[in-house]
Amino acid sequence: MNEKTRHILKAVFFTIFIYSLLGGLYIVAVALIHPETLDIQLSHLTPWIREDTFGILSWIVSFWSFLIWNILREDK
Repeated sequence: MNEKTRHILKAVFFTIFIYSLLGGLYIVAVALIHPETLDIQLSHLTPWIREDTFGILSWIVSFWSFLIWNILREDK
């Protein structure tokens, strides 16, 4: 893998990590403030995903993107 591709992938996975981490933290805040809303749908545009499911998916994506970012960062 050349250096330019590695640089782009590092930026992409770090961005995914940050946004999914923020999504997970948002759901944690919702769980603390309004726990009764966790079983409703996240948005009228996404009736298939609930708030608690979004939180779980956010933490999973955050973990894997952070892991991949670190592997790319350390791999020289």
